[in-house]
Amino acid sequence: MHSFTEENYIKAIYKLSDGGTREVNTNAIAEALDTKAASVTDMLRKLSAKGIADYIKYRGVTLTERGERVALQIIRKHRLWEVFLVEKLKFNWDEVHDMAEELEHINSDLLIRRLDEFLGYPKFDPHGDPIPTEDGEMNTKQQRLLAELEVNSSGTVVGVNDSQPLFLQYLDKMGIFLGAKIKVIDKIPYDNSLEINLENKKNLVVSGEVARNIFLSA
Repeated sequence: MHSFTEENYIKAIYKLSDGGTREVNTNAIAEALDTKAASVTDMLRKLSAKGIADYIKYRGVTLTERGERVALQIIRKHRLWEVFLVEKLKFNWDEVHDMAEELEHINSDLLIRRLDEFLGYPKFDPHGDPIPTEDGEMNTKQQRLLAELEVNSSGTVVGVNDSQPLFLQYLDKMGIFLGAKIKVIDKIPYDNSLEINLENKKNLVVSGEVARNIFLSA
């Protein structure tokens, strides 16, 4: 069992380390969690003493194998709750992140197993992110950013790189959703914006920043 605060740190370290592939410094964690570096140092020492993290002063921190397992289970709960909120309670995809942040701290393995079964064992959350299995395995899919497509190339929207509400609300307004078919009509070198055709129905112009935050099937 880990406290609410400990779980937030564990998840933040996992995400900032790109899934455990690199060390994370205290300043990055402090910024991500909106707290002081001194508080981060205290927590890292605590997690290190519990065998959750390997912390080296002045260098940074990585999660141990045990810590990575804990992080993946927190992420699993978060993403399953997002599926439940969108599919069963009919929330919009831009409304569920904060609620799932609260629900992910419920510590009941049986509840999460039943939730997974009830939802039909989904592999991806409403934003296209993979849901870890109970054993910590992460589903993967071939994907590329809209910004990387050449003119006349096409693909299906399978995820977003930015799940902030304002971005998701923008996509809703533009009519872009998971499963939408997009074809690149033109690329404008001046500002890296793209003219796209959506669902064979209408043409839109999206900025380079937007194009860097939409994943399409490869």
